[in-house]
Amino acid sequence: QVQLVESGGGLVQAGGSLRLSCAASGRTFSSYTMGWFRQAPGKEREFVGVSRWSGTITYYADSVKGRFTISRNNAKNTAYLQMNSLKPEDTAVYYCTAGRPPAGSSRSPAAFDYWGQGTQVTVSS
Repeated sequence: QVQLVESGGGLVQAGGSLRLSCAASGRTFSSYTMGWFRQAPGKEREFVGVSRWSGTITYYADSVKGRFTISRNNAKNTAYLQMNSLKPEDTAVYYCTAGRPPAGSSRSPAAFDYWGQGTQVTVSS
């Protein structure tokens, strides 16, 4: 059983940066794949990126690759999403998630077991 709580969202101007945090409680944190998804009004929940196992393997959506970075501190049971060069189209509620998705399914929300409550990120032009 894993409980996740996101923080760090807010309002930022285009070109700025934010770092989201996801604090986790539960056992065997380091063995979970940690993921980030986002959802804009009227749109489906969208894959952002994942960090598998120890965090040495990361995987990003094309829309954020080169701008966003996932990291994790297993000793603190915390995952992070560093967002740089933000664009207005990045505006969404961001969710962290944890699970053990089967191979090839890390882009699918249904493959993850635990979700945070979400944190709003708004990027102004």
